[in-house]
Amino acid sequence: MNLSFFDQFTSPYLLGIPLILLSVLFPTLLFPTPNNRWVTNRLSTLQLWLLNLITKQLMIPLSKKGHKWALILTSLMILLLTINLLGLLPYMFTPTTQLSMNMALAFPLWLATLLTGLRNQPTTSLGHLLPEGTPTPLIPALIMIETASLLIRSLALGVRLTANLTAGHLLIQLIST
Repeated sequence: MNLSFFDQFTSPYLLGIPLILLSVLFPTLLFPTPNNRWVTNRLSTLQLWLLNLITKQLMIPLSKKGHKWALILTSLMILLLTINLLGLLPYMFTPTTQLSMNMALAFPLWLATLLTGLRNQPTTSLGHLLPEGTPTPLIPALIMIETASLLIRSLALGVRLTANLTAGHLLIQLIST
């Protein structure tokens, strides 16, 4: 079999089923299901304490209006933490090394941030498209350049994150051969 250095980053299959589905859904099995003893369970009490601690640390810098993002930010952080820790196990695949997974997480969050900024503070958000003190003939060109850079930002961040995650594995592979 002829393999290249980048074949280690392809999504593995077992009986025609992509294992990325297993590695994304497996962390949900680690969380307990609610039952009558849910409040008195030591594991759920520890999980609730950890969840409250993470939420408190995330929300301290934000104003009260920003606290409505607590649920999505905390759940996203816990999902990424469990998926990345799951990737440390031998023969397990880490889905965050795939560009599609990073883009699926980056684009909606970037779009939500952009639309929330445009809705709540439109003049400040649009003011970032034009640097202060710009000469009049350059205004149309700068607005188009800044708009393009704003729209490409999520793509660039997703590609950079994927490259950073795969660079360590690729370096170890190159050194080992």
